[in-house]
Amino acid sequence: MNKVSIIGSGNVGASLALYIAEKKFADVLLVDVVEGLAEGRALDEIEASSIRGYDTKIEGTKDPSKMADSDVVVITAGLARRPGMSRADLLEANSKIVKSVSQEIASYAPNSVIIMVTNPLDVMCYVALKVTGFALKRVVGMAGVLDATRFRYFVAKELKVSVVNTTAMVLGGHGDSMVPLPRYSTVCGVPVSELLPKDKLDKLIERTRKGGAEIVKYLKTGSAFWAPAAAISEMAEAIIKDKMRILPCSAYLRGEYGIEGLFVGVPVKLGRNGVQEIIELTLTPDEREALHTSAAAVKATIEKLEDQRLI
Repeated sequence: MNKVSIIGSGNVGASLALYIAEKKFADVLLVDVVEGLAEGRALDEIEASSIRGYDTKIEGTKDPSKMADSDVVVITAGLARRPGMSRADLLEANSKIVKSVSQEIASYAPNSVIIMVTNPLDVMCYVALKVTGFALKRVVGMAGVLDATRFRYFVAKELKVSVVNTTAMVLGGHGDSMVPLPRYSTVCGVPVSELLPKDKLDKLIERTRKGGAEIVKYLKTGSAFWAPAAAISEMAEAIIKDKMRILPCSAYLRGEYGIEGLFVGVPVKLGRNGVQEIIELTLTPDEREALHTSAAAVKATIEKLEDQRLI
């Protein structure tokens, strides 16, 4: 049986474990440093299996060595945002956590594909890559899938259509500078730019950019978890099943889109070994400028980390 290890058993990690169990594409290992948290979450979910109809193995542990033989390792560990915080505000604390976790992954699951969730996501991908020394394709960030599913919902609600009829493409860093692309977002193949006036589209794009903050504002003591977990599950399934799905993910660029040496959200072909191919879309000058602005923000944050010798 395939195996997905989830580092961090908070709301995102636990929700992801349940999604994977119900989809039945891999066994799940929850890992957490908090005494009893992973074990308790795993036991609770496995006790629901007879009602929910899955035979998936779900195990919880504090022991990172149990990650051995993982096909995918998902890093959700880290501090969550609070109202008024940006993803970048989590930089120092989460970089230390991701660095430590990445060392454990390199030791115990050296053949795995890493899906990064911890914020600031694109920068944490860079940290994991540097620490593990993994091949570029085996570190990928969950960003665009989540941002796109939010955009899809907002479009569907505005047009009063089913969300299953919508597709969306969001590029750039996972933050306020992300770049939703209406020309490449559709309802039954029709670009949303042809279905909605610019002023309404602009409002939906801005809401997408602020989607995480909107939920943080409501929750006050935490951040989103159901939608992020659904996005991670889609990525993990594409990798485990070698689906070659085209999904917007944070991937390491080596000149694509004119960007060098950074993790930035772009459409990729996702399969068994991670990022199989980076898809280069034809962008307008404004779209390209927005993408480069987003990439510049990621670069500035990495430089801040390097200046502080945190990587």
